[in-house]
Amino acid sequence: MKKSIILLNTILILTAISCKKSTDRNKSVLKSDSTETTIVDNNGKIDSSTVHSSTVEVNGQKTEKTDFVYKATDGSLVKVVFKHDPKESTVAITSNKKTFTLPKAETKGDETIYKKDDMTARVKGDSLHLEQGNNVIELKRTKI
Repeated sequence: MKKSIILLNTILILTAISCKKSTDRNKSVLKSDSTETTIVDNNGKIDSSTVHSSTVEVNGQKTEKTDFVYKATDGSLVKVVFKHDPKESTVAITSNKKTFTLPKAETKGDETIYKKDDMTARVKGDSLHLEQGNNVIELKRTKI
C-alpha cells in the first residue's frame, strides 16, 4: 500500500514537472506592428464609443480598422467595422451572424456613402442610415 502511494506521488510529480509549458516562443516568425489609435469627435474629445481601433503597417502601407457598436431603433445591436487602406475604404455591418461589406462610393460634405448592389449605407456623425430596397434601418452609435 505504501509502495503504491509513493509510486503514485512520484508519477504525479514527474508529470507536473514534465508538462510545464514553455513561455518562450519564436517571436521572429510573425511580426506585426499594431498600435492603438484614438478617435476623437468633432469637439476634439476622445470618443468613448470606440470598441477597438488599430493601425497595422505592412510593407509601408497602413491599414486602419475601427469597430463600433450601433443600436437599431428596435433595440438590436449591430457591429460596424470601418476599414481604410490605400486601395479602398469599406464598412462591414454584422448582425445576426451575417456580415455585409460595402465599399465606399462617395463623400458629400460630412456624409460618407457606402454602396454595393441594392444596399446603401449613409454615415453622418453618430448615425448610420442603411437602405436595402424598400427597407430602411436607422442605426445610432452607442456608448459602451
